[in-house]
Amino acid sequence: MVSGRLWHRAIIGAIVCLGLGTPALSAAQGLTALTDPPDLPDVSLHGFGTLGLTRSNDDNAEFVRDLSQPNGARTRWTPKVDSLVGLQANVHFSHSTEAVVQVVSRYHADSSYRPELTWAFVRHDFSPDFSLRAGRLGTEFYMLGDSRLVGYSNLSLRPPPDFYGSLVFSYIDGLDVTLTRPVASGLLKAKLFAGRSPEKTPYAPGLTWDLSGSTLVGGYLDYQHGPWQLRASHAQVQFHHEMPVNALTGLPYLSAVPAMAMAGQSVRFNSLGLVYDQGPLNVQLMLNQIKHDGLAYADSKAGYVMAAYRLGAITPYLGVSRSSSDVEQLPVIGNDFIDKVLTPSLVAQSVADQHTYTVGARWDFQKNLAVKAQVDRIKGTPSSVFLLKGTEPGRWDGRMTVFSLALDFVF
Repeated sequence: MVSGRLWHRAIIGAIVCLGLGTPALSAAQGLTALTDPPDLPDVSLHGFGTLGLTRSNDDNAEFVRDLSQPNGARTRWTPKVDSLVGLQANVHFSHSTEAVVQVVSRYHADSSYRPELTWAFVRHDFSPDFSLRAGRLGTEFYMLGDSRLVGYSNLSLRPPPDFYGSLVFSYIDGLDVTLTRPVASGLLKAKLFAGRSPEKTPYAPGLTWDLSGSTLVGGYLDYQHGPWQLRASHAQVQFHHEMPVNALTGLPYLSAVPAMAMAGQSVRFNSLGLVYDQGPLNVQLMLNQIKHDGLAYADSKAGYVMAAYRLGAITPYLGVSRSSSDVEQLPVIGNDFIDKVLTPSLVAQSVADQHTYTVGARWDFQKNLAVKAQVDRIKGTPSSVFLLKGTEPGRWDGRMTVFSLALDFVF
């Protein structure tokens, strides 16, 4: 694995290289620069946010937006599932170079709303077709995934948790390059990215898994033609730190069952997305597959389809999503308690077997303001616990109805 110091040198080097597109000043230009006041960069501020309320009809499990949240909604209304606010500054140094900084306050791994730096990068367009960004970047594992925190830009109240819920990587420290070309009267875009995660994620009540230092690499091919957009993506993560399973079990578990270790193991995310958006009709179809090298987490597949039809300021929408897991043969070490109880119970926490029916409506009642109401009906098996929190064994039956209201805004 590449050292963190080497990554930082690579990022700094990339930022320095951005200046190569600017010609050196002549002597006369240098004298003018000393006497004339310098041109100040153009700075613009933007913001976005969601004020949301969520509740379910079941106290035997907690509904969460994604697995980065340590707790979720039961039968009482709570704002923590969807509420957030973000502020973004764009600094334009020239027509081809800008810096972007974004800070978001949301409910996350440490049960707080502590603001986090989600974007902090410099972008340079070497040509209209080729650009490079270096710094802290939002992840783009899946189509539409880079904007999943901006509720106003999303059709539904939240991205479907069956599909996006297991994605706990929100940003990386690294770089990406993008190449765009016209192809067959459409536009083909290719992106490659590489970096390291600076994040943590909830593992169990009171425990977090340190994801910092994990290496992330990937890319996608995106083709747009008229109202159609098609994207194929691949990303790979190699974990740097071990999950805190020893602290959870109170035993030197990983020494006894090294096949369950995650440090140094990789997980691969493959996805395919298709969007049709023309006139009043919008249709989204997404599929993904997650494959783990290690045995601690079950492999999974997920997908969803959503359709919306704009009727003036009102946009009703319908959707259905599905998530399922494949558990591989578990390691056996000859200890009955570990083989028959402990190892199966640990892997069972990564099992999902459910589908969700969604119905909702969006009302754009004013410029940059939208109200959304949504109902999700989850139908699964009692073993489907991965995409939820706080499930009660023996009482959770895999079925839940979730009610949500939200006000989305941008400024």
